[in-house]
Amino acid sequence: MASMIDTLPAAEQGVTADGAPADLASLMSRAFELGDWIKHSALAAEYVYWKDQVHRDAEAQRLMKQFAKAKEKFAECERFGRFHPDYNAALEQVYEAEAQLDRIESVSRYKTAEASLDELLYDISRTLAGAVSHSIKVPDNDPNPKGSGCGGGGSCSCGSGGCG
Repeated sequence: MASMIDTLPAAEQGVTADGAPADLASLMSRAFELGDWIKHSALAAEYVYWKDQVHRDAEAQRLMKQFAKAKEKFAECERFGRFHPDYNAALEQVYEAEAQLDRIESVSRYKTAEASLDELLYDISRTLAGAVSHSIKVPDNDPNPKGSGCGGGGSCSCGSGGCG
């Protein structure tokens, strides 16, 4: 992957290192090339393999249906919040169904492979964004963001009203 980054034409304010205008077609071509490299990577192959194993695993399919039903029941209870008489029981059923799924090897390996591929994609996005500007925000799938400032739970005194 380092060779791809090393061969990308440097573009500063719409021009390459030799002063020529940045060629959008060339950039798009390189982006598709990078996408192909990712698709053919070991992480992507592992992800696809375990995804297929989950779909072939009858026990995993049965437990996924059970998990979906538990989530549906909880969603019904959640409309009324904690005051619904079955709220806690429905939530416990969701957690138990998820725990049963996680105990299946194909499911746990699939989740691990998915997280690894997601981390690779995030790292690539962060690298590309950082090459353009250090102020570009790169979204990730982490439900517990570590950043500070607006939306990060910190105090940034930005004046937006969403902080502190």
